[in-house]
Amino acid sequence: MDEPLETFNAHRSRLLGIAYRMLGSRAAAEDVLQEAYIRWHQSDRAEVRSAEAWLVTSVTRLCIDQLRAAKKEREAYTGPWLPEPVVSREVPSPEGIMETASDVSIAFLAVLELLSPEERSAFLLREVFEFEYAEVAQILGKSEATCRQIVHRAKERVREGRPRFQVSRQAHMRLLEKFIAAASTGNRQQLEVLFAEDATFTSDGGGKVRAVLKVLHGAERIARLFYALAGWLGDRASLRIAEVNGEPGLLRYVDGKLDAVLSLVTDGVHILDVYTVRNPDKLKGLH
Repeated sequence: MDEPLETFNAHRSRLLGIAYRMLGSRAAAEDVLQEAYIRWHQSDRAEVRSAEAWLVTSVTRLCIDQLRAAKKEREAYTGPWLPEPVVSREVPSPEGIMETASDVSIAFLAVLELLSPEERSAFLLREVFEFEYAEVAQILGKSEATCRQIVHRAKERVREGRPRFQVSRQAHMRLLEKFIAAASTGNRQQLEVLFAEDATFTSDGGGKVRAVLKVLHGAERIARLFYALAGWLGDRASLRIAEVNGEPGLLRYVDGKLDAVLSLVTDGVHILDVYTVRNPDKLKGLH
């Protein structure tokens, strides 16, 4: 095997993890990795002290450039923007759940949208991938003190945007099953009981399919929405449990075709947030 490719592939999993969390898109992350490999192949590798540091720096800076370029596009996006979901048929191992569920979930990636590109990269490198501050500073080309300030500020914004709950997989699954039963029959009373009073519903249609254009707040309004959907779709729709970004989620099929991916955040007792991705461009690779 070619040595540059062998070295690159040895770090590919971590590089893809950084790029996906930065960009919220598997396709965009793959494009970044392709560009990073081209640069790696063309570089003077004899002068490189650490291949991992060189590659992480390259991928991080390419992602920052992409986020800056996409700023106007995101601002002009129709309705809320949610990350492209990653769906798996296989249940991850306990170790895999611990490594991914808390930092790659749709809810977590949506909160990262509150951060600037540099805040996002510094926070992920330090808090998720556990790089030392000196390494983060070198990757971003900033002083260590500045990086500490950036990470501290980012942590505060993430904490404000998403309170975190330790919920067992079994409790999450039980709530999903109750939700499927209530949503499939359109039982409005059962639906309303499932949601927390201050629950939210966020839907991403990208202006290409029908979707709620603003975040819905409150158990009553969200229950009313799913009640209406049940009446409108009837037997044409079905919900199936799947692994969505490292944790239990739902796939909605309409007339046998994938219509939406749903991620539900729970405290173990109630559903706190529902994130629904309907933009067909973000569902392409999941059919």
